[in-house]
Order: sequence, then C-alpha cells, then structure tokens
Amino acid sequence: MVIAYIRPDKNFAPAHEQLQMINSYAISNNLVIDDEFVDYTSQNKRLEDRSEVTKYFQSKQNTIVLIYDVWVLTTNMEDLIQMFSCLLKNKHEIHFIKQSVIITQQSNVMLVLGLMEQLRQRLQNESKKVIGRPKGSRSNSKFDVYISDLISFIRDGKSVSEMARILNVSRSSLKDYIESRELKQVAFGTLLPEASKDAEAQVINTITCSN
Repeated sequence: MVIAYIRPDKNFAPAHEQLQMINSYAISNNLVIDDEFVDYTSQNKRLEDRSEVTKYFQSKQNTIVLIYDVWVLTTNMEDLIQMFSCLLKNKHEIHFIKQSVIITQQSNVMLVLGLMEQLRQRLQNESKKVIGRPKGSRSNSKFDVYISDLISFIRDGKSVSEMARILNVSRSSLKDYIESRELKQVAFGTLLPEASKDAEAQVINTITCSN
C-alpha cells in the first residue's frame, strides 16, 4: 500500500505544492498511490493532540509513505523522534521526496540523524527571519481539490475543454490553473529534478558538531 501524507503549513509549503511533488515522484518511480491523508491539524499541536494521524498510522503496517519533507511530520524535535520510532517500528518505508532518500528499519542511523538535523537547522533559520516576511508559495485555489483528478485526466489525454466540462468549471480558469501548477509536468513525472546519486551522503553531511 502506498500512502501520500500531506500536512499544509503556511510557513513552508501548502498542500497543492506537496501533492504536486508527491504525484510526480510516484509516477517517476512507478508507484500507485492508494490513499491520501491530508492532516489539517495545526503545526503548533503536539503529537499527543493529533490522535487522528497517530491512529491512522498505527492501524497500518508495511506501507510506503510518501512525504514531501521532514517538517510535514512535525516541527517539534521530541515529536519527530517519536514519529520516526513508531513509523519504523510498524515497518513503514518512508520516502522523503525533497531529499530523495528512503528510511526503513535497515537504514543507516546517520541518515535518520541527518534528517533530524536538517529540520533543526531549518527551524533555527526560520526563527531568525523577520516576522511578516513575504511568502514565496502560491495562494490556494478552488481547483486544488481536483489536483488528483486533473493529473489522471491529463495522463488519459483529455483536453482542457473535456476536463472543464467534467468538472463543470471555466475552461480558461482551468487552463491557467493547469499551467501555473505545472500539472502536465507532474502528470508525466518530469517536474522532479534528477535525484542525486549521493543523496544519503548529502543528508548526513548536513550534521554539524559544535566546537
């Protein structure tokens, strides 16, 4: 079973951007997504208050979990340790798309620590930025809920006019959306940059030691 796990955050990447990369990754690696779990709980909530997501993953074993980046799991380091521990205990195979790495029970412990260090550095850098900084991500759209359908339509060779009729929406607005979200590239797996051959080493090399 392949699961796409998405957790929007206004300070990082919204749901549609995560889903774009996840779909492109799945297509590039011949994976079929069986379920999408979109976790709308606040990033400020601790794991103990996120019963829906903990119950979801505890009810499953031996799945492939596709995640855009480490912060999607949590932005709390203590919770990250617990999530890594529980996901790996239940034999989930976790694919981090941005880093182009996969962690399993057999993974090098340094890879897991490197992912944790990346999150720590990211949070540290974010805290130094000025509050109210302009966001680089795109705004949400009413078409976001149709992303998976649109990707399927594009892969099936449907025209924008056909898709607009099926969804009962404006053709011109839908065309603009498909182009702005690069859904044709997503549909055929060409949106992702080529994965580095030493992706794991790059993650591990982010670990810094205090003098």
